[in-house]
Amino acid sequence: MLVLDREASVPMHRQLYEKLRSEILAGRLKADTRLPPTRLMAEDLGVSRNTVISTYDALLAEGYLESRSGSGTWVATLPADAVTARNALDKTGAPSLSSRGSRMANEPRDRTIPGHIAFHPGYPEIKSFPFSTWARLLKRHTRYSQEDLYGYHWVTGHPRLKTAIAEYLQASRGVDCGPEQVIVVNGTQAALDILARVLVDEGDVCWMEEPGYIGAQNALLSAGARLVPLPVGRDGWSLDDEARPAPRLIFVTPSCQWPLGCVMRMEDRLRLLQIAERHDAWIVEDDYDSEYRFRGRPIPAMQGLDKSGRVIYMGTFAKTLFPSLRIGFVVVPPHLADGFKRVASNTGHYPSLLLQAALADFISEGYFATHLRRMRRLYAERQKVFVSMCHRSLNRWLSIEESDAGMQLVGRFTQAVEDETLWAAAQKQGVNFSPLSRQFFSSPPEQGAILGYAGIDLKAMREGIACLRAAFIDAENSGAFEKQPTSG
Repeated sequence: MLVLDREASVPMHRQLYEKLRSEILAGRLKADTRLPPTRLMAEDLGVSRNTVISTYDALLAEGYLESRSGSGTWVATLPADAVTARNALDKTGAPSLSSRGSRMANEPRDRTIPGHIAFHPGYPEIKSFPFSTWARLLKRHTRYSQEDLYGYHWVTGHPRLKTAIAEYLQASRGVDCGPEQVIVVNGTQAALDILARVLVDEGDVCWMEEPGYIGAQNALLSAGARLVPLPVGRDGWSLDDEARPAPRLIFVTPSCQWPLGCVMRMEDRLRLLQIAERHDAWIVEDDYDSEYRFRGRPIPAMQGLDKSGRVIYMGTFAKTLFPSLRIGFVVVPPHLADGFKRVASNTGHYPSLLLQAALADFISEGYFATHLRRMRRLYAERQKVFVSMCHRSLNRWLSIEESDAGMQLVGRFTQAVEDETLWAAAQKQGVNFSPLSRQFFSSPPEQGAILGYAGIDLKAMREGIACLRAAFIDAENSGAFEKQPTSG
């Protein structure tokens, strides 16, 4: 990225010196970075080798570089206060973000932290995934330079994957759709971004579950929506629409409510469809982990009950396969398919066709169904063990019960403490959960911990619970329980 000005009055060696020095001080050339050999650097810049040698010598003499015998020239490790952090540069003259950009940048988010998988919610079992099979399927398609996998042809998804998804949803979730209605996207958040762009105008009223999925909150708020709470409690959804302004869109997770894990009763699903028809509103049905139901038969998706074409169904493979796959999907009414195709093309929210082809094979050849059966059994066993361990080690502070579905459970505190305070204490102990209060946007938040158990084995579970116990003790010893009232 070094560019020298041949027309400038400053000599080439001085220009090169100043540029390398500024890159090192700004932290863009980090300590222990090996610089190119002088001959290669000279060829790349189109200067003499002596110019580069004199520059390196000057930086070596001043301590910015160091020479290592037999291995070349390296960026030296400087004192911390000598390196100017990039975010500390004066940016007072830079343009500001747009209103939409500012809203997006300031919205809270949950994130995974390397080494802190316990107990991040929604994180699947990775070690048991059949990676050898997956590698073989990928290799099958990388062996040939097929135009349909390396071009721009299929912006709404590879035809074979769209067909595989449609057939799977029809058989397992009762979704009424054909392949032409399936839009393949880069995961759940990409789906929500497209839906917010297409369906919501500035100021539109959107009913949003509370507590509810923070990613959906962020997408709708970033589009300028006015969020109106649709309260969800242990007894289900509060569907009294007379007390709320008429919605443009209703966002729900009826098969496994996020984060409480309850399932919407059939009569409430039918009533919600009637409400949407009365107000001429869209329903976005997020079916994010409906595959994991451990007792009883799953209730079919709401989309299959829709007779007026107003339910948009979305799902993801992040929970069933692995998160970095970044493949999700949206099922839209037939009359919206062409519009969504254009939006997907304009936003670039479509994943690699090579991955899509391998995933199509993974589903059509039966590997997906086999993996789901194994994970369903595994997660059911892990949930029982997890709840039992929590009862033994954490019952003084945390109340938690088994659930019929989902990959995470909500623990409620038995003593008054702010969940953000406990979250900070847990981070110090090396564990990660999602504070329940973050899922509220209107009413006073309830305090609690959303704890994922699916992606951790018995050893990691035992260690994680011990760390969480230590976090509770630290919070208790610091007086957090006495100082903080319980809200909600």
